[in-house]
Amino acid sequence: MNGVEDLIAWLNDGCPSAPEASTAMTELCQRLTACGIPLAYGGLFIRTLHPEIMGRRYMWAPEGGTEASDATFDMLDDPEFQASPIRWVFTHGGRVRRRLCDPACPMDFSFLERFRSEGNTDFLAAPLQQSSGEHHVCAWRTKAPGGFSDAALATLQAIERPLARVAEMRGLRRLAINLLDTYVGGQAGARILSGSIRRGNIETIDAAIWLSDMRGFTARADRLPVAGVVGLLNRFFDCQVPAIRKHGGEVLKFMGDGLLAIFPIGQAEIGAICGQALAAARLAETTIAEADWGGLEAKGGVKFGVALHVGKVLYGNVGSADRLDFTCIGPAVNLAARIETLSGELGRTILASSDFARCCADEALMPIGDYVLRGLAGRKRIYGLR
Repeated sequence: MNGVEDLIAWLNDGCPSAPEASTAMTELCQRLTACGIPLAYGGLFIRTLHPEIMGRRYMWAPEGGTEASDATFDMLDDPEFQASPIRWVFTHGGRVRRRLCDPACPMDFSFLERFRSEGNTDFLAAPLQQSSGEHHVCAWRTKAPGGFSDAALATLQAIERPLARVAEMRGLRRLAINLLDTYVGGQAGARILSGSIRRGNIETIDAAIWLSDMRGFTARADRLPVAGVVGLLNRFFDCQVPAIRKHGGEVLKFMGDGLLAIFPIGQAEIGAICGQALAAARLAETTIAEADWGGLEAKGGVKFGVALHVGKVLYGNVGSADRLDFTCIGPAVNLAARIETLSGELGRTILASSDFARCCADEALMPIGDYVLRGLAGRKRIYGLR
């Protein structure tokens, strides 16, 4: 077939004309079609390492191009997926071919009846072996009379090894992104992946600062079993992290029951960023109040406090020579920590510094008094919600 050698060379080069996975899948299927293979569908099913996502699917059709989507762990409980040929290839590492145009074709997997009803005449799924011993899966369908020819099957098999290398190479980068996003946050992860990995890679940025913790956590932890403590913390953070991310914040650190986040200002208007941080705090407060704690909370429910401040922070790598933490430090973070402590003493949920209140576009904040904060000179005017 014309173009097969060029296609394999393109794969061996890492698909240089298609830097994104979706565009690479589209170009792959277009090149296969140009080689004379009458594809009606192409699919790649890539495993990943992520706390919520089992893998990623890239599904191509001639009419609509490539559609990418995440496959969650809930799919493992789906009876249709359990009985699918894709699951079988993942589990057994073998190839599955079903000539749907043959009346005697065994319909022993889910989806096959639907494929046939849609006019498909042949289906093929194969493992893409990785150097780790694991494998991803590719799948192909055609509507050509008689199904795939022997030459078409030979071409599809010939591209499996170079396609596996491309999938592994790009999968490793996505794995790194997923892990960094999970453990240090998206923006910090992007900086690390771009090369900010040495101690002292620090920059000064302007940001709104969030520091929060749970009221009475120590007493709860003494009463609850270990699994209950972990469950309580997970639910507690589930009430905050989505609110922070929704409003443009970056979670940097969990410290016991405490949480440190920033809302970088960059080129944005400072008032808008502070308004977003306050909106996130109010949303978290509502979510915690309305959450179903399943008997984990003490009498009176779970309470939390959050301190909001704005200023310059040192953002980057801090630690020993070979064990680093990507975080933010500085006097502004220290002030936020003192305000957060004060919120517990006053029994108020949301407190803010005068700098934050002055900059915030939301007019919901009002002064509640001047306070001495431990370790800081003078009295600081503190604001709370009206």
